[in-house]
Amino acid sequence: MTGKAKPKKHTAKEIAAKIDAATTNRGGGKAGQADRSGVEKGGHAKYECPLCKVTAPDVKSMQIHHEARHPKIPFEEDKVVNLHATIASESSKQRPGIRGSHKK
Repeated sequence: MTGKAKPKKHTAKEIAAKIDAATTNRGGGKAGQADRSGVEKGGHAKYECPLCKVTAPDVKSMQIHHEARHPKIPFEEDKVVNLHATIASESSKQRPGIRGSHKK
């Protein structure tokens, strides 16, 4: 004889995690590429290295990058390019890096 078959039940936590994974922009595809490049205001790539054009979300991360990649050149915070200040954005456009879909 075989045992009783138990139906698989999903918890509310698992279902919420699946919905979150399906509807939140995680940085892949064209939206993620635009987000990382700093083309549109609202992305994570706020600062750009003046030497190699690598982007970073904050000054501290840029300083860590600079010390690791350009150790012979002293870090000057005023030379770091702020991409959000240089690029004008439209407030009506949806920003990348924020919830990608409202499907529930």
